[in-house]
Amino acid sequence: MAKYRLAILPGDGVGKEVIEAAMIVLKKLNLDAEYIYGDIGWEFWCREGNALPDRTIKLLKETDACLFGAITSKPKEDAARELAPELQGKGLTYVSPIVRLRQIFDLYINLRPCKAYPGNPLNYKENIDLVIFRENTEGSYAGVEFYPLPDQVREALMLHPKMKDFKDVPADQIALSTRIMTTRGCERIVRAAFEYARKYKRKSVTLVEKPNVLRETGGLMLRVARQVAAEYPDIKFYEANVDAMCMWLLKNPHDYDVLVAENLFGDIISDLAAQLVGGLGFACAGNIGDKYAVFEPTHGSAPKYTGLYKVNPIATILAAKMMLDWLGETEKAGALEQAVAEVISEGKVRTYDMGGSATTLDVARAVAEKL
Repeated sequence: MAKYRLAILPGDGVGKEVIEAAMIVLKKLNLDAEYIYGDIGWEFWCREGNALPDRTIKLLKETDACLFGAITSKPKEDAARELAPELQGKGLTYVSPIVRLRQIFDLYINLRPCKAYPGNPLNYKENIDLVIFRENTEGSYAGVEFYPLPDQVREALMLHPKMKDFKDVPADQIALSTRIMTTRGCERIVRAAFEYARKYKRKSVTLVEKPNVLRETGGLMLRVARQVAAEYPDIKFYEANVDAMCMWLLKNPHDYDVLVAENLFGDIISDLAAQLVGGLGFACAGNIGDKYAVFEPTHGSAPKYTGLYKVNPIATILAAKMMLDWLGETEKAGALEQAVAEVISEGKVRTYDMGGSATTLDVARAVAEKL
């Protein structure tokens, strides 16, 4: 019996291609693992009305970790039109499968390393090495939304004095998306950031929020973060508003080490930070809980490139490296990162985004040859 059982979810579009590339590298590492492929994504929504079938959830519950490719996300109107004819009109609602996975498995940490590898022509500046902790299960992406506004929700909202300006607006002209923050959610993501900083000898943790405007939710995160920070006197703690943080990351990226933020703000700054180190072709993420984790590139399914084997697989290969680290296979993870770094540094095999003409699988084979 293999030491590990690992779920592989290729998903949609180029997700299948980058997963194929990552598997070339994983197999070269000779990890003692059984790889079990599962169903997720747009084609299953269209055929079955469920982009995350129950059989896939069951698969993940029976495995040690998951490597995920990419999925297509479309507005609910488009999703409804593309359902199989026999499923149309049944009131099915399309929900992002990766969001559901985060909630089902309580993958509350979205860990995004952003590292500038020497020799990458797309680096904004050299020696950038940021790590972002994004809260992954609540905040602005909690999924509690209303349109049109139900009567009972409207009645509750009208108790707030600022809602008087909307009292005459028809329900079908109001949409409401909530931002839900809990003490527990704030505490565990901030603590995870500090624990990481201590483990890897990082010098600082910066909270990225907007408490001067979002006074209740942002204020809760700020209070909790200050309480947690007091338990880690060996690590410097800073606070920054999200809009200012975007500016400072461009101006002085070397001033920052570990960043922590709620869901929406973490999503924004992690994409910005990814561009500092080469763009989404280098951006990997771990969706991590206490008992399970799903690792992925952060780019989408890129339909226009599907079938061309054109996109950069390094983000997915680095996601596999993150998975190895999480499993405790630190030696193999280190070897894999070193192989990636050597391919980038040599500059002989580059995909289109790096100014080259190599295919997705060419890069994977080049990395595998270094192992």
